[in-house]
Amino acid sequence: MPVRKGRSVSIWMFGVLGFALMALVAYFALFLGAGASVVGLVLAFIPLGIVLFGVRLIDRWEPEPRSLVIFALAWGAVVSVGITLLFDLMLSFAVGSRDAMFSGLVQAPVVEEIAKGAGVLLVFAIGRRAFDGPVDGVVYGALVGAGFAYTENIQYFGISLVTGGAGELTVTFILRGLVSPFAHAMFTALTGFAIGLAVRRGATGAGAFGAGSVGVVGAIVLHAFWNGSSLLGDFLLLYLTTQVPLFLAFIIAIVLLRREEARLTQLRLGDYAAAGWFTPEEVVMLATPAGRRVGLQWAAGLRGDRRVLMRSFIRDATTLAAVRQRAINGHDAYAAADEHALLLRTRATRAQLLAY
Repeated sequence: MPVRKGRSVSIWMFGVLGFALMALVAYFALFLGAGASVVGLVLAFIPLGIVLFGVRLIDRWEPEPRSLVIFALAWGAVVSVGITLLFDLMLSFAVGSRDAMFSGLVQAPVVEEIAKGAGVLLVFAIGRRAFDGPVDGVVYGALVGAGFAYTENIQYFGISLVTGGAGELTVTFILRGLVSPFAHAMFTALTGFAIGLAVRRGATGAGAFGAGSVGVVGAIVLHAFWNGSSLLGDFLLLYLTTQVPLFLAFIIAIVLLRREEARLTQLRLGDYAAAGWFTPEEVVMLATPAGRRVGLQWAAGLRGDRRVLMRSFIRDATTLAAVRQRAINGHDAYAAADEHALLLRTRATRAQLLAY
């Protein structure tokens, strides 16, 4: 097995999150009531599921460590929301009520994106060896954003139910849960992308922090622009002319990032092919979308349907390519141990695939 150090979260950090969660639960029970909170919680699972499905598609062939995935979600859902609520409470005591335009265009984008961006940076600090490039950054950023949106949706859905009944709740659910479920994931993915790009270029902790700070600024601007398109003028017109194009641009960027990731995976596996660990045909099968489809079709026709083994073969080979890239960058003391373990695993899996 690859070395876990630098790829997992301490149980103590989850303990801290647990205490923060209890405080958040108390807040919802006090200000929304148990009934509205439960309704909001259940409905908020729908947009969360949509976003997690999208993240899964992005991260299909090199899934991030489970503890880091859970931590990223929990940070967004608990800590980021807690920071936002505390800041809002302190500002209310200091200056009283604020204009909705100021809250939507300045306060929310700045406070929320800094709180979420801190979570992405913390994921990088904890799981440096599982943060290999822009695609990983987008995944972690989207997870933090998805967690934040989940808890925020509980609040919005609960308030809508209390103040306007089922009718207002339905409108709120459509607008937040179905029309724009990816908004927060998209904003914070920009922060993760900036950190991942710096990592891919060999940045150390300070370089990643600097890149993350730039990413947070970009996320704030994007968040403010998105909110402005909702607050200014005709919502439907602005949604179609600004929010939809932004989301389409996000999808195109993800596709391009995945293509670049496939190119780099093919290049790094080519190093192992040159050393005799893989054949050139296997490199194409393991690194490219078309090759993976062909490999899975071939595995399905083997005795007993061996697609599970083929998926494992592809995932381990993709992880091996990432390990090779970290070794080249020179920032992973455990790269050689990971490489050895993954080479043995891919060799064993190949033998199982070809066994009769």
